[in-house]
Amino acid sequence: MKKPQVMDATTRRWRAALFLFMLATGVSMASWVARTPAVRDALEVSTGSMGLVLFGLSIGSMAGVLVSGGLVRKHGGRLVITLGAGLLVAGLLVIAGGAALEVSGGVFGGLALFGAGMGLAEVAFNIEGAAVERTVGRPVLPVLHGCFSLGTVVGALLGMGLTAVRFPVGWHLAAVALAVAAAGVWTVRAVPAGTGRESAETGEGGRTGDGARTGGLRAQVGVWRDRRLVLIGLIVLAMAFAEGSANDWLPLLMVDGHGTSATAGSLTFMLFAAAMTTGRFTGGPLLVRYGPAAVVRASAVVAAVGVALVIFSDSALLAGAAVVLWGLGASLGFPVTISAAGEGARPVDASARVAAVSTAGYAAFLVGPPSLGFLADHVGLRNAMLVVLLLLGGAALITGALRRRTASPVAEVPSAQSDLV
Repeated sequence: MKKPQVMDATTRRWRAALFLFMLATGVSMASWVARTPAVRDALEVSTGSMGLVLFGLSIGSMAGVLVSGGLVRKHGGRLVITLGAGLLVAGLLVIAGGAALEVSGGVFGGLALFGAGMGLAEVAFNIEGAAVERTVGRPVLPVLHGCFSLGTVVGALLGMGLTAVRFPVGWHLAAVALAVAAAGVWTVRAVPAGTGRESAETGEGGRTGDGARTGGLRAQVGVWRDRRLVLIGLIVLAMAFAEGSANDWLPLLMVDGHGTSATAGSLTFMLFAAAMTTGRFTGGPLLVRYGPAAVVRASAVVAAVGVALVIFSDSALLAGAAVVLWGLGASLGFPVTISAAGEGARPVDASARVAAVSTAGYAAFLVGPPSLGFLADHVGLRNAMLVVLLLLGGAALITGALRRRTASPVAEVPSAQSDLV
């Protein structure tokens, strides 16, 4: 990362817009999660049937994540964020309508749209955030992801309050959709055009100066020939898996594994989310002082200690307290590895590398943790979390791949945003 620069007004607006929309996406996601029981009751479906409805979110999310990197390379981050924001808003409105009309298919379709928008926007935002880091020369991605975590805390509290007063879920999600739309409009106007777009660095026909074609599926696969990037990808897989496992299973883990009440299980998840938020907002100075390799190694160890206490302790109180370690340890893994993926490369190459690692991380976050449910059927949920513990231990052993390397002599930002330096 280059020497820290004084930000001009345009760059500050760019960064603030990314922070705002990540906060809005966190609020929207937690708002949906908090109202899931109300939606199930409105649809009058069983838990198994509700699982099929929820599958729409997984389908949409993975579709969005898988195509986002290619769309950014072709059209730039701003257009992809615009599309993602539009799908997020449309999805929330369709979910709200489906819940109000008691139509399961409507909720399924809305979740698919919402997930696709989330997947598109998340990868594009990581590319934008990495570009801001290269511009200002200081960590940005941890705070960017911290804004999402903060949004989940705000959305969960809002959802709990509106549930307590029996506020209609349809009107709740519709109001959140309007807020996301407003944040999206402001964000799109503040984000510069061309970030991550190959045409900003390549000549006509998508070729570099040496004549090598850089676009398409070959570019997406080709970046994985770098051994360092493969190791970074393995680290993000482990850290994202640890985060996603808590999101998917922590309340149930406390209820079934430690005999707590459902309310205590929800509060434990809130504690985890608060710890994640704290770690992401306070991690910047640690990264500057000690570097990403040391910070992520310590983070993986701290998270592993937290997970181990949750697994092996018979005290519900101790296990609940250990969730703080789990959250703090998992907080920096995803953003720091994404930042490291783009270091020392030209902007167009950095965008491809960031997109590849982001895709790997979101795949682990979305697809990996649900598989623990199948294992838990045979060994119990607490024992199933041993997978998380092993992955964190493995990640701690290979964090040397995150050591900073010298930046490329090629210009650090695309010509489309050269006025931001």
